[in-house]
Amino acid sequence: MLDRSLAPILSDAIAYSPATALLGPRQVGKTTLALEIGRRHDALYLDLESEQDRAKLTQPELYLRDHQNRLVILDEIHRAPGLFPVLRGLIDQGRRSGRSSGMYLLLGSASLDLLRQSGETLAGRIAYLELAPFNVLENRGMPADELWVRGGFPESLLATDAMRSLRWRQDFIRTYLERDIPQFGPRIATETLRRFWGMLAHHQGGLLNTAQLARNLGVDVKTAAGYLDLLVDLLLVRRLPAWHANLGKRLVKSPKIYVRDSGLVHALLNIPDKESLLSHPVVGQSWECHVIENLLECAQPATQGHFYRTSSGAEIDLLLSLPNGNQWAIEIKRSLAPKVARGFHEACADLNPAKRYVVYPGTERYRLTSEIEAISLEELASELLSANSGGMNT
Repeated sequence: MLDRSLAPILSDAIAYSPATALLGPRQVGKTTLALEIGRRHDALYLDLESEQDRAKLTQPELYLRDHQNRLVILDEIHRAPGLFPVLRGLIDQGRRSGRSSGMYLLLGSASLDLLRQSGETLAGRIAYLELAPFNVLENRGMPADELWVRGGFPESLLATDAMRSLRWRQDFIRTYLERDIPQFGPRIATETLRRFWGMLAHHQGGLLNTAQLARNLGVDVKTAAGYLDLLVDLLLVRRLPAWHANLGKRLVKSPKIYVRDSGLVHALLNIPDKESLLSHPVVGQSWECHVIENLLECAQPATQGHFYRTSSGAEIDLLLSLPNGNQWAIEIKRSLAPKVARGFHEACADLNPAKRYVVYPGTERYRLTSEIEAISLEELASELLSANSGGMNT
């Protein structure tokens, strides 16, 4: 098993918080990671999709009180929203008896917005972490483009060949549409939502135009917005917000929208392998969104990501605002001989970021100008991680 960089952070959260929620899409590795850490705590594991385990919780307060001295892992917690008030009471009882941490680890396949019961009832008692698909720093030792082509879901990334990887992703999409998504909201026609998801893949990294998406899908704007909100809440799609500042310039304000895992993009577009991808029109946007997603995942939660664009053409693909107040401007090029566009220079003149990088597919790091460096995705991710951990004060 490849090591997950979130493992020590999860261990720390369990050590200081009564409850910890580990959120992430299905099949991303939440259960594997939770069980690995749970073995160190002699944890009790309950799968709330199992009828046998749900039956144990017919009287949840009685059952969980019998195991108050153990870490209890509750998998697919969204299947039992009524547990949250019970957990709150047991946590408060535990605090009064001197136990203030390591009581519950909750696993969920949706964002906090979709698990709002926990936010309402466990406030001040729970820490939230998100486990994403494998990122470039967890993928060391494998071919550089394998993560980009296959995506970061473990079963896809570690498949024995490209066709098995693609088949797994296609089955994953089908299962989400037919079984998982209906659990989180009103019934949505499977084929309609699949078309919508595919439209987002074709529009990968484009500006959000909900009205256009609605027209293409043949639904009203409110319905299309609801579909998008659902895929965002399921941690499958990301809205990358535009940077806003009072600069006296006309700024683009619509967010960019993209499917977060590049392997799912390629499966939605029936792109089986790298050769097919390199000749497909989505190749540039697929690479750009792959880089953005990896850098955001390697940054600590307090780091904010935006893009910057003005009506006159000044543009930064990814603008990172670090916790220390500095900004890093990142241009993304799918070329071994990257050239910096005029719009990037103009945007940097507007914002004066502390660091300026061009991410490209090569491995050599070198200066393009006195202020701009060409750098690989893996090296920039490592540098961002070092900055996040206090290794840099620039």
